[in-house]
Amino acid sequence: MEFEGIYTPIVTPYHDDFSIDYQRLGEILEFLIEAGVSGIISAGTTGEYYAQTMQERFDLMAFLQQKISGRVSYIVGTGAIRTEDSIEYARHALKVGADALLVATPPYAVPTEREVALHALAIDQAANLPIMLYNYPGRMGVNMGEEFLDQVGSSVNFCAIKESSGDVNRIHTLAGDYSHIQLSCGMDDQALEFFAWGARSWVCAGSNFAPEIHIAMYQACAVEGDFVKGRRIMSAMMPLMSMLEQGGKFVQCIKHGMATRSLPAGPPRKPLQALDKDEKLSLEKVLHVMNTTFKNVIEGSTNA
Repeated sequence: MEFEGIYTPIVTPYHDDFSIDYQRLGEILEFLIEAGVSGIISAGTTGEYYAQTMQERFDLMAFLQQKISGRVSYIVGTGAIRTEDSIEYARHALKVGADALLVATPPYAVPTEREVALHALAIDQAANLPIMLYNYPGRMGVNMGEEFLDQVGSSVNFCAIKESSGDVNRIHTLAGDYSHIQLSCGMDDQALEFFAWGARSWVCAGSNFAPEIHIAMYQACAVEGDFVKGRRIMSAMMPLMSMLEQGGKFVQCIKHGMATRSLPAGPPRKPLQALDKDEKLSLEKVLHVMNTTFKNVIEGSTNA
């Protein structure tokens, strides 16, 4: 499977009582598809999978697959502490007709690279679907290093890796030594570097509420090879990227960003708390400046 374009790890909207708001989820999905994203990912970090029951995750899989109906690619996250649970998510993803899986390292347990490889290979064996790996040591506690990558290389299903370590040297290693695994940007403030090193896809949480600028960035760099334009777009995005990647309230910012597009996604599930008034205002100011600067970039390119 070839991963190309913008893949949105879709938010899970909640009612005030924290039950899932399926009507709003359907509206968000249509907004993203109409905007032109290439794929939807459920049960990513942005979707708050860690705060959902297994049945809720099953229900979300089925709902999204039915609504997407083949219009864009659909990838299902299998993240869980227990390998047995990840296998169940993978099997259910296969059952509902998902196109691929997102496979992360089990959190908290701090397994060795060999143990992580066995975990990933067990998921692969259970579903036999294309897999995008998800390397996020900042949240998971361990890295998908070279020993891991060498071991999972025994299966052709490991097609891509969403690299979210923040280590630029990892981009070099993956692009140079593991070029058979497609490189996908998973660190938003390094998107320019990923595209320079050949990434053809970007899994970006901010595309939930700002798909247009993310798609434009991908188009400029990965499709047109216009890195001058890409740098200008990235400069417009950097204040938002810094807020998302380094601000400490990632999901909360994404959810308030949805409200700015008239698609409020409700509160995050506990233990997370919604942004306070000042934090909301700060995000809104960043988005206003980003959108204004982006408009100027596009109008300048059109008039050039």
